[in-house]
Amino acid sequence: MKVVAENAVRLSQLPTGTKAVIKSHDESDFQLTLMEMGCIPGEPVWVEMIAPLGDPLAIQIAGYYLSIRKKDADKIWVTF
Repeated sequence: MKVVAENAVRLSQLPTGTKAVIKSHDESDFQLTLMEMGCIPGEPVWVEMIAPLGDPLAIQIAGYYLSIRKKDADKIWVTF
């Protein structure tokens, strides 16, 4: 099991307009894909918009906007 920082939360738990920094990912088959999309540890991320039913989320990362499913955002740990 991966150890995450004490104050880390899942990206999917952040409200609209929140800025954070990616701390780590849960280990999964999707981890490499997340990193290819720019979701790398140390990268600032901003929750731009959340769909009315909570899925997907629009985030701003690495200078572009990314739409990500809530189940995938659950795999990303961020800190403030």
